[in-house]
Amino acid sequence: MNRFVQLHLLTFYPPSNLNRDDSGKPKTAIVGGATRLRISSQALKRAWRTSDIAEKILAGHLGKRTQRIGVLVLDHLRGKADDAKALEIAREIAAAFGKVKSEESAVLTEQLAFVSPEEQQAAIAYAEARLSGTQAAQEKKALAEALLRKTDTAADIAMFGRMLADSPEFNREAAVQVAHAITTHAIAVDDDYYTAVDDLKTSAEDAGAGFIGETGFGAGVFYLYANIDRALLRDNLGDDSSVARKAIEALVTAAATVGPRGKSASFASFARAAYILAERGSAAPRTLAGAFLQPVDRLGRNSDQLATSINCLRETRARLMTAYGDEGVASTEMNTLDGTGALADIIAFATEGL
Repeated sequence: MNRFVQLHLLTFYPPSNLNRDDSGKPKTAIVGGATRLRISSQALKRAWRTSDIAEKILAGHLGKRTQRIGVLVLDHLRGKADDAKALEIAREIAAAFGKVKSEESAVLTEQLAFVSPEEQQAAIAYAEARLSGTQAAQEKKALAEALLRKTDTAADIAMFGRMLADSPEFNREAAVQVAHAITTHAIAVDDDYYTAVDDLKTSAEDAGAGFIGETGFGAGVFYLYANIDRALLRDNLGDDSSVARKAIEALVTAAATVGPRGKSASFASFARAAYILAERGSAAPRTLAGAFLQPVDRLGRNSDQLATSINCLRETRARLMTAYGDEGVASTEMNTLDGTGALADIIAFATEGL
């Protein structure tokens, strides 16, 4: 089996604020001495795993990142046990997933835990057994070993990994690595000065706006790189190749069609990848971000930033292949500019041989 599938996507976003920094401005990065718009990998992965696409393709195989596993147990026990007993069991179970907040009535964990459907079911089953008296209370470590899983069918945990500080033996190494997306060209973040009019205020009273605000935005062609370790993905899923194929299908589809929803009501910033290059092989992965070290708007070759970006990506890959050889890596493309390839072809290529 070819171990790695690498994805290189180019997507144009019109004026938008997809991923904000602490001041509310679009996130940026300095690359090659030029300011670029940036979308963090965290924002991308959350958008993908919570998308309708993931829900549809991976129904029953999605985990939940939450502090509230104890709340779920507590809600399940309400009406079945007195409040004190329900709270005791809920706190006991929550402690298996992380440190519980110190307040006596608290069932929230201090950190978010990525919980698989199997683990959630095991928690509920344990709660029922504790309530009925068929299961004695267990110490935290023993309970963690009873409830937590080293492999399961939670595709998003298998892809993006998890870290449990109190139970590191149940950590999951991410089978999918996602880079921060950056624009292939230099940008300047603009400010949108806007007003909101009070519909019930008359001009005789005050002709001014009811509210005045300002928000940042930017536009550009984003390069996104992601690598899928297909062998690790199958291992994380207990060698379930069917779920592995669905996971890759969901990932590729979401990466091509779903972006962060930041300020989407204001900018309608919905876009689809214009170009995808997929590579499959067992050679060590490598990004092609170096294609854009020099901003494409400064190359003086083509005023079309998207077309130039595609050419730069192809040329950089060709130069690397000249230097290192093809290393047994196959590839396929989807290019909306010339009408070649389709998303279905990329998915079939990425899942072949699993």
